Amino acid sequence: MSVFLVITVIGDDQPGLVEQLSTTISGHGGNWLESSMSHLAGKFAGILKVAVPEARADELKAALGSLAQLKVMAETAIELPKRGPTRRFALSLVGHDRIGIVREVSQVLAKHEVNVEKLTSHTAPAAMSSEVMFHALAELEASASQDMAQLQRDREKLSDDQIVDINLQIESQ
Repeated sequence: MSVFLVITVIGDDQPGLVEQLSTTISGHGGNWLESSMSHLAGKFAGILKVAVPEARADELKAALGSLAQLKVMAETAIELPKRGPTRRFALSLVGHDRIGIVREVSQVLAKHEVNVEKLTSHTAPAAMSSEVMFHALAELEASASQDMAQLQRDREKLSDDQIVDINLQIESQ
């Protein structure tokens, strides 16, 4: 029987880090399933999901921990009970870059028990003014009974310098 490991890695960015990681995983019977990796401020950072035979999971964790050029944390994933029907939707945010912008949006989402399943963000200069703008895209999940109108009203109370669109896509489960 296989178990899933969720692995986070960080290290000084240099060629060969993904090769070292993938060689270690496959050498211990692990199957690389999903990942997201980036170069951030001179660092290589990533998160990945691996399936590994249960009998070899601890061995793989130890081997990953001994990689000299990466700091690795590996956790065995636990299957959570299925929740009731949910709806999935996306959030797109553009605003003037400033401290607290993610906090404000995430507080509204948490108040409405909305789960952030994926979040990507970056900064870029505005086309006309060259002011630094913060851009974020999030994949979200909430109960099918979520009051989307109230979520939208609370979202509209955020700072005037933010443009936030919430697009609803219902997913059946």
